[in-house]
Amino acid sequence: MSSIDLKTIKVDKVIDARGTSCPGPLLETKKAITAVPIGGVLETRSSDEGTKADIPVWANKVGHKYLGVVSEPGYDRIFVKRLK
Repeated sequence: MSSIDLKTIKVDKVIDARGTSCPGPLLETKKAITAVPIGGVLETRSSDEGTKADIPVWANKVGHKYLGVVSEPGYDRIFVKRLK
């Protein structure tokens, strides 16, 4: 499997949840994934530290693929591929 460059990946939807605390970014991600086509990628931007741990757990639990995280100054970009 080739590694994905998350800094240049094409995303289908971006959620900007910066400034909201847990569980806000996760709830926004759960709502937004339905607007992403199957096989598409959702990017969640979050300044909440817990989101980096919450989204991978949720994605694996519900059957999506957690692709990884890119840390930017003051926030993280978290990527999930919709699988169903």
